[in-house]
Amino acid sequence: MNFLEQIQHDRLQQVTRRHFLRDCTTGLGGMWLASQGLANAAGKPAIVRNTDDPLAALAPLLAPKAKRVIFLHMVGAPSQLDLFDYKPELHRLSGQECPKEFLEGKRFAFIQGVPKMLGPQFPFKQYGQSGAWFSDRLPNLAQHADKLCFIKTMQTDQFNHGPAELLVHTGNQNLGYPSIGSWVTWGLGTDNRNLPGFMVLISGGRIPRVGASIWGSGFLPSVYQGVQCRSSGEPVLNAANPPGISRDVRRTALDALDQLDRQTHSQFNDPETLTRIAQYEMAFRMQVSVPEVMDISKEPAHIHEMYGTQPGKESFANNCLLARRLAEAGTRYIQLFDWGWDSHGSNASESINDGFVRKCRDIDKPISALLTDLEQRGLLEDTLVVWSGEFGRTPMQENRGGTTNKFVGRDHNPGAFTLWMAGAGVKPGFTYGETDPVGYSAAKDPVHIRDFHATMLHLLGFDHKKLSFPFQGLDQKLTGVKPAKVVSGILA
Repeated sequence: MNFLEQIQHDRLQQVTRRHFLRDCTTGLGGMWLASQGLANAAGKPAIVRNTDDPLAALAPLLAPKAKRVIFLHMVGAPSQLDLFDYKPELHRLSGQECPKEFLEGKRFAFIQGVPKMLGPQFPFKQYGQSGAWFSDRLPNLAQHADKLCFIKTMQTDQFNHGPAELLVHTGNQNLGYPSIGSWVTWGLGTDNRNLPGFMVLISGGRIPRVGASIWGSGFLPSVYQGVQCRSSGEPVLNAANPPGISRDVRRTALDALDQLDRQTHSQFNDPETLTRIAQYEMAFRMQVSVPEVMDISKEPAHIHEMYGTQPGKESFANNCLLARRLAEAGTRYIQLFDWGWDSHGSNASESINDGFVRKCRDIDKPISALLTDLEQRGLLEDTLVVWSGEFGRTPMQENRGGTTNKFVGRDHNPGAFTLWMAGAGVKPGFTYGETDPVGYSAAKDPVHIRDFHATMLHLLGFDHKKLSFPFQGLDQKLTGVKPAKVVSGILA
C-alpha cells in the first residue's frame, strides 16, 4: 500500500454511519426528516424524564393499589381444563366425536378432521370458602384458594406461541413494541437506584420463542428494557470486571467514557447516548448490589424447605425465591418465564399425563411458598402477582394430521384461558367470567388481553388511555388503538 492509498484508507476508517447519513445524496436525510415530522405529528410523551436520572422514582397519576408486579408466565400455555376450569359436561362427552359447531369456521394450529372430545385428566375438588376448583396437580397452591382472583374468560387474537407471547407482554403481536415491564418502569422508575427496575428470570431450559423482544423496551429508551438474570452462575452476564481490572480502574475508565459520550451527545444530540451513560453507571452499581440480592444461599433453612430451592442450580423454585428478594429490594417489575408447557401430546414430554404432570410438580410448591412469603413479610398487600400462559387449550384431543396423537394432548385455544392474580387491589377468593359447558369459549364476561393490560395499569396508578409515547406519528399505548376497558369487577 503506497502513501496515498494509506491516507485514503485511514480517512475511510474514520467515516461512521452518521457521516454517511449526513452526506449521502440518496434521500436518507429526507427520510430521516420525514420520520421526525411523523414523530412531531403525535403528541408529547405522557412521562417527562430527566435524562441524567432516567430511573428516578415517580408518583403515578392516579392512586395506585400496587407498587410492584411479579408476573409468572408458563411458556407454552398450560391447559386450564386440567388445572382450574372444571367441566363435568366435558367429562361426560370424553371420547365422543367433536360436534361440528365446534369446528366449522375455526382455525387450529394442528387439529385436522374430526377430533375426539377429551375430558379432564385429573380429579378436581373445591377449596376454601370461595369454593374455587383445583385439580389434584396443584395441591399446595389450592391451599391459597381464598387469596386468588381468577379470570376464566381470557381471550387473545393469536393462536401461535410467538405472536401470542408478544401480545401478552407487549400488547402487540409484532416485534418492536415495549413490554409491560418497560412501560411500568418508564412510568414509575425504581425504588432501588442500585438495581434495574425490570428484572427477568428464566427456567425450564429455554427462553421464550421470541427471545429478548418479549422483555424489550421497543421505542422507549433502552434503559427501560428488562435485565435478564440467572439463578445459577454469574447473576448477570458480563457484569463482573475482567481478571486484573479493579473497581477503581473500572471507575476511572467509566469517567473517561462519560466525558467522551457527553461530547458525542453535544454534537449529535442523540438521547440514546444519555441512555448509554445511565446504563454504564447502573452496571457499575450492579456489580455490588446484584450479587448480594441474588445470593439465595444466605436464606435460612426453613425458607429453602418451603420453596424447595437448591442454591447454585437453575430452577423455577430458585427464581420464585429470587422474585421475593427482588421485590423486597425495591425492584418494580419482576418477570418469570418457565418453559415447557406446550402439551400437544406429540411425545411424552409434551403430554398432559407425563410432561404436564412434571411441570405442575415444578411450580406448585414454589408458587405456594412465594404467596406465603410475600404475605408474612407484608409485601403481598402492595405486590400484584400474576400467573398466566399465552392462550388456552382445546376441549378436544389433538389429532395432528387427522390421526389422534399417541399421547394425551390438547391444541391451542385463543378463545378461552385462565389467568389468576393475587395481592394488591384485586378481590381475593373471587372468580370472574364463565366459559361454556366444555370450556371452549367465553359464555359470560369475556376479557381480552387489552382489558387485562388496562386493568394492570389501573392497579399501578395509570390511565391506559393517557400512558402514551409518540412514535411513527401515533401516540403509542400498551393497549393500542382498539377498545380496552378496566375490568372493574375484579377490583377490591
